[in-house]
Amino acid sequence: MDSYTIEKLLDLSYTEFPELFAGKTYPWEALGEIHDFILKAGAALDPEKYERRQENLWVAKSAQIAPTACIQGPAIIGEEAQIRHCAFIRGDVIVGARAVVGNSTELKNCVLFQEVQTPHYNYVGDSILGHKAHMGAGSICSNVRGDKKPVIVKAGGESIQTGRKKFGAILGDFAEIGCGSVLNPGTVIGRDTMVYPLTSVRGCLPAESICKQTGEIIKKQ
Repeated sequence: MDSYTIEKLLDLSYTEFPELFAGKTYPWEALGEIHDFILKAGAALDPEKYERRQENLWVAKSAQIAPTACIQGPAIIGEEAQIRHCAFIRGDVIVGARAVVGNSTELKNCVLFQEVQTPHYNYVGDSILGHKAHMGAGSICSNVRGDKKPVIVKAGGESIQTGRKKFGAILGDFAEIGCGSVLNPGTVIGRDTMVYPLTSVRGCLPAESICKQTGEIIKKQ
């Protein structure tokens, strides 16, 4: 599992809140702490840059928020982020600087690093998306197993019991998810890895790879 640690997947200089990951080995270990972290971090934000729009909701003054978007706290919306038409943020969400949350995209209990794009009809629940990760139209992070059992992260012959009933996906920096793809619960996408459209992904994909279809993975040239 050494290839799927925070250090290997995420550059913490591209999130405003690297402290969320302090003392942790794997990114998903932070999922259970997002709620309380936002409450503490939001209260300490610079009022010159952020405004508190309602209880436990902090929005950067430079962010663009469509009037049709629905944002529920606790949440922090970063500088120059775009929350577009009919986006739905359900709480316990950190949207990084210059990230895009687009038309009919739904977020809950997740962290988007800087410049992440979830621009069209995406669902991102109980997930962490690294710097410049991009989700194609209609791609989703499925966050609950069909049998409702706790999610297990599997890579090769190794597995880690997360203890979480809800855990979607971890996307390493620069991950590219094709349109209409489904990331099954506990999926981890390595840094700079691409998933082709209409692909169902389960388990862990190594860095700098291409997943052409389920089970067909090649190394980038």
